[in-house]
Amino acid sequence: MIRMLFLFVTFVHGLIHLLGFAKAMGYAELPQLAQPITRPQGLLWLAASLLLIATVASFVWWPRGWWLAGLLAVVVSQTVIASSWGDAKFGTIANAILLVGVAYGFASQGPLGLRASYERAVAATASVPTPEALTEADLGHLPGLVQRYVRGSGAVGQLRVHNFRVTWIGRIRNDPASPWMAFTAKQFNTLATPRRFFLMDATMKGLPVDVLHAFDEGGATMRVKLLSCIPMVDAKGATLTRSETVTLFNDLCVLAPGALVSPSITWEPIDAHAVRARFVLRANTISAELHFNDQAELVDFISDDRSRSLDGRDATLLRWTTPLRDYAQVGPARISTRGEARWHPASGAFSYGEFNLQSLEYNVGP
Repeated sequence: MIRMLFLFVTFVHGLIHLLGFAKAMGYAELPQLAQPITRPQGLLWLAASLLLIATVASFVWWPRGWWLAGLLAVVVSQTVIASSWGDAKFGTIANAILLVGVAYGFASQGPLGLRASYERAVAATASVPTPEALTEADLGHLPGLVQRYVRGSGAVGQLRVHNFRVTWIGRIRNDPASPWMAFTAKQFNTLATPRRFFLMDATMKGLPVDVLHAFDEGGATMRVKLLSCIPMVDAKGATLTRSETVTLFNDLCVLAPGALVSPSITWEPIDAHAVRARFVLRANTISAELHFNDQAELVDFISDDRSRSLDGRDATLLRWTTPLRDYAQVGPARISTRGEARWHPASGAFSYGEFNLQSLEYNVGP
């Protein structure tokens, strides 16, 4: 609603500027504009109008750079308003609103924002080695349940996964007493050199919140900004890196089943519906139980190696699970399209995240 109101005000502000152009060119008698407007000034009024309308259009069609059009529109608009101050001074209010929007646009979409950090990280890592297909022979060392799961995903006969790109919608919350916050997210993972970048746009009490998880050779970081410019969390360190190692392994299990042939993973059968896995990545070795249904679809991932932190500093080791359901073909794979993320404290388990898969691509080029 705030965005729609902002765009409406900007568009109407642009139309009003046409009055100055019409008066200067003699197209209409406008007694409400008592001050004279020359033809050159009229052209500036027209330019301001077009720039304001272009700002609205670019908000939709050029979301990364709309604030540039908005900034130029503010400058030209305020210039013509100053030239007819007695008649047009109240237009400054609309320009003030637009300037606040431009400042937020720069913070969220500009080169210093978390979105730009995400895109730079992805651009630096999005490369695809010479492809080779995953074969039935590659599954030989896996437990039977995992073999069936990989086959069911359609990975056998396809090119091995070297990276993948994902988009999500869903909702999150801190604890059972907190309200849910809607989010959209995009994610990019690489496998040969394990890296994970996850950018989330959420809404907290009507205000936008940006979240960037980054995991690479230097470890894991998590940054959270309110209104794209007010830091709320800036976390890093060994505990976060270990936790994100669990998350990265979960990504492989859920989103790229063909990658489970990796020599970094060792397996131990538990029973007819579950296996235990150990995943080694640099200094961390984590473990998880994978539970499957009768169709060999992964329905839960359970790990005791992930820590919960609300402020990015104080972390508590807790059981973490991701129940999964609604299998369907998404791009190159048949995988779960709906999942949850749950913590299991002594007070009782609760879901803090609900994730709906929107798209999946494998082996994305630079």
